[in-house]
Amino acid sequence: MKSKFIVAIDGPAGSGKSTIAKLIAQHFNFLYVDTGAMYRALTLKAIEDGVDLKDTRKLQLLMDKTKIDLEYLSKNSTKVFLDDRDVTLAIRSPEVTNSVFYIAKDAAVRKKMVDSQRSLARRHKKAVLEGRDIGTIVFPDADVKFFLDAQLGKRAGRRLKELKGRENKAKVSFRQIKQDISRRDEKDKTRKVAPLKMADDAIYIDTTNFSIKEVFQKVREKVENAL
Repeated sequence: MKSKFIVAIDGPAGSGKSTIAKLIAQHFNFLYVDTGAMYRALTLKAIEDGVDLKDTRKLQLLMDKTKIDLEYLSKNSTKVFLDDRDVTLAIRSPEVTNSVFYIAKDAAVRKKMVDSQRSLARRHKKAVLEGRDIGTIVFPDADVKFFLDAQLGKRAGRRLKELKGRENKAKVSFRQIKQDISRRDEKDKTRKVAPLKMADDAIYIDTTNFSIKEVFQKVREKVENAL
């Protein structure tokens, strides 16, 4: 078995990448890195501080004085801390979801985030990272790459179920979530910096008609073969 190993899982919202990444990390005892949570945390701080999300300079200054930590718990679940405050639930609000694009497209902010993500994964040697640019930008040399996808309606349904299961129970409709995801998809795919796209050597999996268990088995087999 290799002493260093990186698994990259990319895909749009609701494709199942977070769930599968956690399961793979748990199964192989790898570090799980939720890169999207890091961007969400900075977005939350910008909103709370009243920072103009379109002001690149102010976003960079905010990033310089912001501390974002990920705490890994049992079964590879993650708590997200913003300046030592637990914001695990707060970063999943519709407001943050609809605004994170502005943070994600900022080149200077992304560079610092990517440096942090690479450092974290390399320090632990074996890791699973999920996001939208892991296989193309963060770790283009990852040992195995996946791109998970699903039909828009299916992804919206998953996100609605996820939101209903949280303590804060955000009041959003299926129609609104579907519209939000569609807009986010378009922004992610067309942004100039690290757009959402599948790496040439990634394994594509359409999760629309598969259960979590079935997708996990497909990914697990590929990882085992690459180890």
